[in-house]
Amino acid sequence: MTEPSNPIVDITPEALQTMLHRSLRNALILGVIASIAVLIGAGWRSASMLATGMLISAASILDWAHLVRVFNARIERQKRPSGSLAAILFFVLKLTIYAGVIYASLKCFHGSVTALLCGLSLAVLTVGWEAIRLLRD
Repeated sequence: MTEPSNPIVDITPEALQTMLHRSLRNALILGVIASIAVLIGAGWRSASMLATGMLISAASILDWAHLVRVFNARIERQKRPSGSLAAILFFVLKLTIYAGVIYASLKCFHGSVTALLCGLSLAVLTVGWEAIRLLRD
């Protein structure tokens, strides 16, 4: 008997980039809608916490899209995209900056930590959803 091929093997780098860009779009749309709903229901402090989490999620998706492009070029033994070493170093630096932004938002806005966590989880939610859609197709 022949074994069915794993659907992950058939994913092209272009499909992966498209998936990440759709995830970015969906995270921004969901974040804005949720922020408006929280603004109406719980006030500007919690809405700003959710928006902060959404912006960090969106920036993280962009970072991952750039890193995927760098790693795919490296795997395929192509010429590395310009600034690939800088992209990896800035990725680590951005994680530190994101931690600082989270700390500052907690100290300044005094909003709901749950709203911040919901905003931060948008990246995981949208990337997971788009990955399932990609594998299903």
